[in-house]
Amino acid sequence: MKKSKKLEIIIFIGYLIFIVYAIIFKNDFGLKVATFGFNFSKNLFLLLPLSFILIGLFKVWVKREKIEQYFGHSSGLKGHFFAIILATTTVGGIFVAFPVGKALIDKGARLSVILTYLGAAAVVRIPMTTFEATFVGIKFSIIRLLFTIPLIIISSEIIAFLLNMTHHKRETS
Repeated sequence: MKKSKKLEIIIFIGYLIFIVYAIIFKNDFGLKVATFGFNFSKNLFLLLPLSFILIGLFKVWVKREKIEQYFGHSSGLKGHFFAIILATTTVGGIFVAFPVGKALIDKGARLSVILTYLGAAAVVRIPMTTFEATFVGIKFSIIRLLFTIPLIIISSEIIAFLLNMTHHKRETS
């Protein structure tokens, strides 16, 4: 067994021991951790199967040509725009965004557009932005989006360029 896998098992067993300790000795902090962990796991297990079904349907129903047209190498800034629009509707955050990103790559999407999608899925989802606006105000949310979105696009292009350059360097050596 790999060293990292052993470490994961040890951490999980440690977590379980902590939870059992918290339940037996009625430790408030431990009980809160256990409740949060249970609720998070429950929500994740309810969300992921539906998400994977939808991603499977996406892979079957959406033609590669359409993805290449809107997200592919010739899409330009339009690809980033559509990636952000798609990210605003992503439910489940990054847990769902990674499989969607993989499905887009398989259909011919450009790496920088996928990185824009992943970045936007983490920070510009409609439910999250609405929730944020109710607490810190709409002005703050708009300013944050006006700064965040261009930075996501710029960093996506830079990261994709550097990864492609590194990949090209490996192929030539």
